[in-house]
Amino acid sequence: MRSSRGGRPRDPSRDGVIRAAIMRLLADVGYGALTMDAVAAEAGVGKATIYRRWRTKQDLVADTITELNATTVTPADTGSLETDLRALLYAIVDVINGPIGAATQALLSTVPHHPRLEEAFGDGPVGVWRRAFEQVFGRAEARGELRPGLAGTVTAEALMAPLVQRWLIIGHPVTRDYADEVLTDVALPLLRATGGPTA
Repeated sequence: MRSSRGGRPRDPSRDGVIRAAIMRLLADVGYGALTMDAVAAEAGVGKATIYRRWRTKQDLVADTITELNATTVTPADTGSLETDLRALLYAIVDVINGPIGAATQALLSTVPHHPRLEEAFGDGPVGVWRRAFEQVFGRAEARGELRPGLAGTVTAEALMAPLVQRWLIIGHPVTRDYADEVLTDVALPLLRATGGPTA
């Protein structure tokens, strides 16, 4: 929730520009060096425009995280579990390699020390992706491609884990080719072994 309002009504068309500027700056300089002045300059707006929306840097970044969380991935409905999973994994790869992925890495060490950021980050990209997998599994269950009850299980989490580990822990490139390997060598065999789709 945004913590500040007041003065004349804000121009909603500038919100996207400001959030894009925040993402770029977080990736470039990190949270510690981020300033309201720098955000205003990067976005090409006056400082008053920033302060009409947010009182502090923490409010600004937390609000941006919350807004972006809702839009990182929209799971495709292709009519097939395999192609739905491939599209979802590709979408996750694109997020990881984009501004949100870079900003997320920059924020990881900062989040535990700032309650507002921790609250906003609690439903960060990984949480959004988990729900996207649940939607894909729910549709597959309705089509009879998966046994009921896989959504929200360790099996479901295991499909996302290789990408997250490679991104946040190992630090190796996360590519669509790698996503194809995860789908072919991990996801589909695991789902088959737990009562999922047949070969």
